[in-house]
This record gives sequence, structure tokens and C-alpha cells, in this order.
Amino acid sequence: MILVFSSLDQQDNLPKTCCFMMKIDTSLTMPQLPEALSQAGLHFAVATEEDFDEIMAMSQDIYGGLDYLPTRYTSWLQETNRTVILARKQGKVIALESVCVIDDGETMLVEGLRVAPQERGKGVAGVLLRFCAELVKSKYPEVKVCRLTRDDQLGPKDFEKYRIITKQGILLVRFRAEDLKLRLSDVCVGGDIQSSLSISTNPPPVRLDRTAIHRLYLTTDLMHGVLPNATIIQDWQPFKPVPSNMAILMKKDIDWMVDDVSKPTVASLCTFPFRVPIGDDWYYLNIDMFGKDLHLARQQFLCHLQRHTATLKGYVMCQIFLDPPLWKPMAEFCNDTLSVELVKEYTEQCVVESDVM
Repeated sequence: MILVFSSLDQQDNLPKTCCFMMKIDTSLTMPQLPEALSQAGLHFAVATEEDFDEIMAMSQDIYGGLDYLPTRYTSWLQETNRTVILARKQGKVIALESVCVIDDGETMLVEGLRVAPQERGKGVAGVLLRFCAELVKSKYPEVKVCRLTRDDQLGPKDFEKYRIITKQGILLVRFRAEDLKLRLSDVCVGGDIQSSLSISTNPPPVRLDRTAIHRLYLTTDLMHGVLPNATIIQDWQPFKPVPSNMAILMKKDIDWMVDDVSKPTVASLCTFPFRVPIGDDWYYLNIDMFGKDLHLARQQFLCHLQRHTATLKGYVMCQIFLDPPLWKPMAEFCNDTLSVELVKEYTEQCVVESDVM
């Protein structure tokens, strides 16, 4: 998918000279740019493979070295329901935003937003978001809401713009994969640690195949009491449990797990580990946990760790998203039982939305 906008003209309309491989309304009228930004000469374009190095240079040190974009950039460009837009100033990339249409075409999911350090605080992000919203509405007029996931502290102005859909606590730990393997062998082979966890009193968690996933999430109401506000959150992406979203999720490398397929109490999704730019031989492991039973959450956490760190060599940043009351006891378990390092104190993942006008 290629769509290039060479510039934004004085009337805030898309220029007439565009290169298309998808249908977009070329007469789309953009909101009035703030005067300072209009004079600064912002130009917008759909991202291409050739932009990768420039985007990465702009993104240095973003997300504390846990940037997922280097791993996903190429696949994002190939997704038919996604558009990645760049803002340029004097020919240089100064901002990026990705918009993905989900929830049967009703939701615009905003991801990957970043602004070059020297351009922050000038309103670039807001203008880019408005541009993307207008662009998406021109192609998907049925879009009703814009959703995004944040991990910063929401203030009064945020609550004027957004509705909170749900919250999860964020537990970020790090460890050396080889050290964790040794510790897991202690946890899972009898002894005092095994007894303290009482793992043997419950059957092991169940890894779900495609048939079981569709049955639990689409054809029954068994997950309604488990998912936070009826939302599947997978690696920062919030989805409603509908067939079109499940088709998106089924294309990803994810382990789906529950404690009991007949009456689930805790469910989890583990994204396969991938490299992150924090340093050589560093990996990121994301585990989304749903449910309120601490013991079952620990059990699934251990199973995901065993499965996905067994072949890794190097260091791992592991981020677990879970019901906020479970954060403290899970952090204590990670420190006291697994001897892994807590990277930061409690923070929250907030899924928010606003109406698309």
C-alpha cells in the first residue's frame, strides 16, 4: 500500500499530485493547522521501507530502549487495515503515527506515536493525530471512536478528551535468561519453593489451540467475567472479542492460556519474545494477564516464562500487565521467589477512547 502526499497546500487540502495504490478521497479537507506549524511547513506522507533508518534515528532511546517498532515496522506497512503516517519538516522526518482500523471498522487504534526530541511541545503530535483521523475517516466513514493505550499519568485535560475503558497494572522486571532457567528449575521441581506455591493442588494451565480460542472468546460468554471491561488487550492493543479482531490476533505469534477451559478464572496472552534496542542480546517478553486469582496468575506466569525463555541467551525485559490489586504480591513473588529485578515501581496501562467527529 503506497500513498504519498508531497505537501499540504495553503487551503489545507491534499495536493492534486498523489501516487495511489489504494483509494483515498483526494479532496479531503484538513483542519486548520496552527499558524506556527503552518508556517513551519509540515508535510505528510505514508511511510515506506526507505524511511526506516530515518525513523529509527529519530526514535533513539524511546520507551526506555524497549521500542517495538524496529521489529514490527515492516509488517505494519503490509497490514491492509493500517496506515503509518510521517510528518516531515524541511524534508526530515520529525514525527510518526500509526492508525489501525479494528472492531468491525468502528474503531481507529492509534499506536507508535513519536515526535523528534527537538520538536516536542510544539503541538506536532496533535496535528498529526488530527491528520490521521481525517484520513481514516475518508477511507472508513463508519469509524466512530479513536482508542489508544497510555502508561503516563492522566490529568484533568485528559479526562476532558477521553473516556477510560479499562486499567491494568504494569509490572516490569529484568533478568538474565540463563539465571532464570536455573531458578525455574528450583520452582518447578519440588522442594520448599514448590510447597510454598502449592502448584500441585491445581491442574496445569491449558494452552489453547485455534478451535478452543474461538469457542471461548466468540461463541460463549465464559470470558465475560475474566476480560477487563470485555476487552482483549494484547501487547498494548485493545480489541473487542469479535470475529474480525480474532482474525487479526490469529496471525500473531501469541500463546493463549487459561486455567480451565470449561470455567476459566484467569486467562493470559504471551507475545513471543523479540529483540529490543536497549542493547546487544536484549529481548522483550510481554504477558497480558486477565483475572483476579493471584495463585492462578502466578501459575500461568511461570508457564509462559518456562516456555519462552528456555532457548534465549542474554537478557530479558519482561512486562506483565495484570489486575492492579495483584501488582504488589506478584512483584514480591518476582523478587523473593524468582530473584528477578524490579525495574520500576507501579505504573498503569490505561485504555482510553474519544469520539471521532
